[in-house]
Amino acid sequence: MNGPSATGGIDAARAAVARAGLSMVAEGLVTGTAGNVSMRVGDLVAITPSGIAYDRIGPDDVCVVDLDGEPVECPHSPSSETPLHLLVYRGTDAGAVVHHHGLHSVAVSLLHDVLPAVHYYVGRLGGPPRVAAYATYGTPELADAVGAALVDRSAALMRNHGAVAYGATLEEAADRAGLIEWLCRLYIVAASVGTPHTLDERDLAAVAARRAAR
Repeated sequence: MNGPSATGGIDAARAAVARAGLSMVAEGLVTGTAGNVSMRVGDLVAITPSGIAYDRIGPDDVCVVDLDGEPVECPHSPSSETPLHLLVYRGTDAGAVVHHHGLHSVAVSLLHDVLPAVHYYVGRLGGPPRVAAYATYGTPELADAVGAALVDRSAALMRNHGAVAYGATLEEAADRAGLIEWLCRLYIVAASVGTPHTLDERDLAAVAARRAAR
């Protein structure tokens, strides 16, 4: 860690990551020790530990690694999905990453290669989220699959697994992670009673243009 300011920043990040884990539980996005949260501070990443229930994770339990995954301050093993988080940080301008196992997100990941554009809110994620190819959790193969699905998107589904989202801040990443679950839930509700109408590229382009003009 590079001096008092860096230390203070990573300490605040560890506290924020611990709180975010509790929020995922409260929102029903994870059960047990599933999912993970991280936040970047310079060349360091604060990430939830592996195999510990969120209600037992305090700031001092949150792991700190560098961008190569080397431990800096790790009272426990870092999340098994650390390679995925680090790939996102290396390939984007993300300041935080949230990965959850929301029921509706997992369900849609079983059915489609891309989440159908059932609402113009997909524009807030860069477009309809793609579904990353299945790979065993915690592996470089899964990280690569998610990285491919996130090209020009800020959120993706993970086949037979869950969802991941990133943002400039932890608040933004969490908001996007919740949004992809909401979109999946909307699709499932609509599909349960009929064939949902979806928006085409022209519809989404018009929405993007309107947003840009604000």
